[in-house]
Amino acid sequence: MKDLGGLMKQAQAMQQKLADAQAKLGELTIDGTAGGGMVTVTLRGSGELAKVVLDETLVEPGEGEVIADLIVAAHADAKRKLDAAQAQMMQEAAGPMAGLMGGMPGMKF
Repeated sequence: MKDLGGLMKQAQAMQQKLADAQAKLGELTIDGTAGGGMVTVTLRGSGELAKVVLDETLVEPGEGEVIADLIVAAHADAKRKLDAAQAQMMQEAAGPMAGLMGGMPGMKF
């Protein structure tokens, strides 16, 4: 059996790094855009939609469907970026233990 004390120390250090990474994720904001920048949405690290910015040229009668589609597309763009940022931060926090943590429930890498 390998040095159990050393392994436990590594696990505790990784646990602290993961907690720190989750705290950083809580402060993270990610922007997603659609329509060549005509719609921008901001997501918080939790995935919560924090802000929607519309180009004024979209705010015309008859543009409602276009606006709705662009908001959905911008949200998808931001969510994809947020997921990638979260995975990267957690991967960095887990360090050499990342391979072991990938198979544990609740851990995404």
